[in-house]
Amino acid sequence: MNSIEMTIVPDRERPRVAARRAAEPASAAGEYLSFRLGIEEYGIDIMCVQEIRSYGAPTRIANAPDFVKGVIDLRGVIVPIVDLRLKFGLEDASYDTLTVVVILNLGRQVFGVVVDAVSGVVQLMSEQVRPVPEFSQMVDDSFLRGIASIAGRESQPDRMLMLVDIERLLSSSGPGLVGSSCWRSFRCIER
Repeated sequence: MNSIEMTIVPDRERPRVAARRAAEPASAAGEYLSFRLGIEEYGIDIMCVQEIRSYGAPTRIANAPDFVKGVIDLRGVIVPIVDLRLKFGLEDASYDTLTVVVILNLGRQVFGVVVDAVSGVVQLMSEQVRPVPEFSQMVDDSFLRGIASIAGRESQPDRMLMLVDIERLLSSSGPGLVGSSCWRSFRCIER
């Protein structure tokens, strides 16, 4: 199994990351859209979600990073499509009937992220959200807001939900997308 692409968090950044991490789990309570990438389940703040669409092959853009699948025209707005499996450095996904694109509205920019499947909307209370454990400085986990523990019901097992700060993820490691001048040149993703 492949792991998430990791980058080094400089020592000078560790206190800031630790302080953010300590403050976020309590503020991470709320509603999340849960989705699957492989066997793992993730959640993003429902307030960022504009809509969910079935996957259709986007138009490729020359010299774009591998995780940028291309762009689509969404009612007159050109939307970059990012495959989260590739952004996380996981194996290539096969696109099937469960594969969807979650359209995100991040302030003045709109993005689509490809996920294996959407699980649903989950309401989380602050006591369900735990801080991200300290990893070595070799792991950049700054895009995680916390990890939620969800008790199973009836025949369903307990599960863990990794809460993603999607804006931070899309602007992290490698060529960032949020606020990136390369996307501004398209002039159509800004509202």
